[in-house]
Formats: sequence, structure tokens, C-alpha cells
Amino acid sequence: MQVLTKSRSVARVVTAAQTTEGDGVPIRRAFPGRALEDIDPFLLLDEMGPLEFSPGSHAGFPDHPHRGFETVTYVLEGAMEHRDSRGNHGILGPGHVQWMTAGSGLVHSEMPGLELQRKGGRLHGFQLWVNLPRRDKMVTPRYQELPGSSIPSAADESGRVTVRIIAGESLGARAAIQTHTPISYLHFTLQPGGEHVQQIPGASNAFAYVIDGEVALAEGSAPLVGGQLAVFARDGDSVTLANRSRAEANVLLIAGEPLGEPVARYGPFVMNTRGEIVQAVEDYRSGRMGAITVS
Repeated sequence: MQVLTKSRSVARVVTAAQTTEGDGVPIRRAFPGRALEDIDPFLLLDEMGPLEFSPGSHAGFPDHPHRGFETVTYVLEGAMEHRDSRGNHGILGPGHVQWMTAGSGLVHSEMPGLELQRKGGRLHGFQLWVNLPRRDKMVTPRYQELPGSSIPSAADESGRVTVRIIAGESLGARAAIQTHTPISYLHFTLQPGGEHVQQIPGASNAFAYVIDGEVALAEGSAPLVGGQLAVFARDGDSVTLANRSRAEANVLLIAGEPLGEPVARYGPFVMNTRGEIVQAVEDYRSGRMGAITVS
């Protein structure tokens, strides 16, 4: 029996702002910003590049702390090298995903891979910040790190719609990543004429960010283009993505169950109260979050 769904409408559209982060890395920040502070439980979405590294360039994200939330790094092109104060070290290549639960706190760095630094090349990726519920803010830090070949993918019967499933499920496939609260993080590639209806729980907040091409999200509305984000109203149980152009389009569809808890944030710390932020700053300054050492 066919399940009837009601497609959500678009509540607002935001264009990502150009800025720099870390050691001079150009990014497009969809939020937070003047137009949009957050989308509970999501705190930030940055698009890194695409940018061309010249040989010898070291621009990246040097040592910095986090506490109280999760960072999700998704690399499309190039490579990022990460280290942290707990001794973890690795390289994220094309298609790789790192879901880092900062929890009680750590210091980490994300820098371009050694080959990019030596020879130059192209870097393109995303970082999403996901808030943790109060009960999990001080959990032990952990990583879920998957190479591109381990990210589940699926295609529809027409072959015009494919999806990489970072979190949640789509087209009969389920993610390998485990999340603290119900979350979907889906990368759709739509060929010309491709259209997909994705189920979204009615209680979840959801948004779409167009990477490239043109994606229509509601009947009769103008399509979104690269660098634009649409926040969906909670007036339905699905989202419709369609490519009515003549070129391929890529779009991230991200949804999550809102926490509905107080948010106190100060730079790389996100807690529930101002007092907890003061404690996080003190713990970092006193060295209780550790330091990165390279042997």
C-alpha cells in the first residue's frame, strides 16, 4: 500500500556568508549569522572552499578546544589531517566522514593533508556542529570515522537520484554512524529530471543546503542554487527535492529532533548555562583538556 505524505513548505531561505576561519581558510557559513542563529539541534554549518591550495600553504584550523557538542567533518575533495589531545591522529580523504563527540572536552586540530601542503591542490568539504543533550554534554570524547567506501549509498529506480547516507536512512539504506538523538544527514546527487521524496519525522527540524546546481524544493517556487540554505516548516512529514535543470545538482538534506534545551555558547564551547561555560573556559586554560603533542 502506498503511503501518502505531505511535503513540507520552505519557511525561509538564507544565502551563506563568505568569511574566513582558523588560519585564514575561506569558508561559506550558512549559520550562525545575522539571518539565522541555529536550527535546533544544529549549531553551525560551514562549507570549506572549494579552494585551491598553492604548494607550501599551511592554512587550516590549528589547535583549538571543544566541549558540549559534536563536530561532523565531511570531505568531498582533498584531505584533512586531524590530531587531538587524547593522542588520536588520522587523515580524512575524499568522501570520508568524521563524527567527533567532543563531550567533556578536548583540544584538536584540522589541517590540510601533507600532500596538499607539499604539492598544492583542491580542498572542499563541510563541517556541521550538532548540539548534545544535557545528559550527554560531559560524556567521554569519541570518534566515529568512516572512509568514503564505508558510507552507505543507494539509488532510486530511475538512476537519476543517488544518496550517500551519513546519518539516518534513505532509499532502503541505513547509516553506519550512531547518533545521540535522531538525526538524518543525507547527500543527494540529482541528475536532470531527478526527483525524490524523503520522509522526515514531523517533530524534526530540517534544512537543505545546495552544494552546486539547482534544486527545487516546493512546487512553483524558485530553485535554490549553490550556497543557499532552505529551512523547512514543520507542516508535513516529507521533503521533496527535484532537479528541473539540465545539469547535475548536489544537495545536503539534514534533519534532527530538537532538544528544546537552553543553549549557552561561547566560541568552541556549547553548554546549558553560563556557569558551565565559565567552567569550560577555566578547564581549558588550566590544561585540563590536555594539549596536542607530535612525536
